[in-house]
Amino acid sequence: MGSRAAGGMGSEQPPDGMPEALGEESRRLTREQLFTVVAAASINFSSMICYSILGPFFPSEAEKKGASDTVVGLIFGCFALVNFLSSLILGNYLTHIGANFMFVAGMFVSGCVTILFGMLDKVPSGPMFIGLCFLVRAMDAVGFAAAMTASFSILAKAFPNNIATVLGSLEIFTGLGLVLGPPLGGFLYQSFGYEVPFITLGCVVLVLVPVNMCLLPKYDSIPSKDSFWKLALLPKILLLCFTIFSLSACLGFLDPTMSLFILKKFKLPAGYVGLVFLGLALSYSLSSPLLGFLSDKLPYLRKWLLVSGGLTTALCFFMLGPAPVLHIESQLWMFVLVLVLIGFSLGMIAIPVFPEILHCAYENGFEEGLSLLGLVSGLFNAMWSLGAFAGPTLGGFLNEKLGFEWASAIQGGWALLSGLAAGIFYITEATRTSSSSSLQTSPGDNEERTHLMGSET
Repeated sequence: MGSRAAGGMGSEQPPDGMPEALGEESRRLTREQLFTVVAAASINFSSMICYSILGPFFPSEAEKKGASDTVVGLIFGCFALVNFLSSLILGNYLTHIGANFMFVAGMFVSGCVTILFGMLDKVPSGPMFIGLCFLVRAMDAVGFAAAMTASFSILAKAFPNNIATVLGSLEIFTGLGLVLGPPLGGFLYQSFGYEVPFITLGCVVLVLVPVNMCLLPKYDSIPSKDSFWKLALLPKILLLCFTIFSLSACLGFLDPTMSLFILKKFKLPAGYVGLVFLGLALSYSLSSPLLGFLSDKLPYLRKWLLVSGGLTTALCFFMLGPAPVLHIESQLWMFVLVLVLIGFSLGMIAIPVFPEILHCAYENGFEEGLSLLGLVSGLFNAMWSLGAFAGPTLGGFLNEKLGFEWASAIQGGWALLSGLAAGIFYITEATRTSSSSSLQTSPGDNEERTHLMGSET
């Protein structure tokens, strides 16, 4: 899902008087920027709808084929683990491969393997089915990593001064994919069987490949000498990486577990299970443009969005079951309401974190350009994928051993740790900055104080 500077992202000015927000003065977008937005919207929508159609029916289908809850979690997690490794590699070699080629090649691979995934019901149950699930998901992960890493880099290059606003606005299409995927997948599965959802959506992705080949502008880049590990090992970057990890782990936990819980707890048919997913997806997609706009207009709010988003997400996961210690009986309306709050709180983390990483990189002297954007995009996708591996894997195991109520409460611990860590870090950073400026400013030297205040503004 998700996210993603702003003032301070560099000295490069937006071409042709680029607007401050995507939603404002959209008529002033250049042709290249408009085509970039359309291409990015297509990959956000198509990748999320292909990813989310599995939720309502695949876990139960896999159980029929001999896969336990833990194995189902590992199948979801396999996608994330391969995506993690692919993002690290592709982010480093973006300028050598070419952002445009990586984008369309990733979409082509994703479309093909989505169709292949629809053929797996013909495979005999047991180890062969499980093994091919892992193989096809791994291939899909490579294509997804290529397309998303290139997409983030191209967007940040095209919109250097309002990337959070643009990414937040594009999350509408991510949300649409998440919204339409589960009910569409559940309906097609219930009406036509296992193969049709995958074949239909895989063909849609393949049709978008030649369209994007024509739409995407070409962005030339010069390879940079900046090191990936120099970026990844900065203390603030490490914190932000953990924040991305915790967000993705919480979201990934829901993939293999939530549909099974809804089916067993509320006795809903598969076609209606997808509708429950709407609460999370709609709140996330509708709140993302506003959060992106705030992140660009008021950059100092980013840190507190990360803190409050982590703590709110932790509370919501504790209430999702709800946790047995609360002695509250789970009801469908309450479950959907908590999902709505989770969607909003996840947006509070996903949208500001990408520009925060970019801003930190520029503060530490990294050279501006597509090469750095490739490093940041690869790092973002890698940490997202690592969380998406840990979330379903651990979640499937906990769900099998402890039940969904305890599993969701424990899973919320990731968000709690990231929120607390971010809060402590930013408070410490503010204290050090305040102490440093007070030491540098002499109480009796008005001229020097005035000079310092002028330089800060």
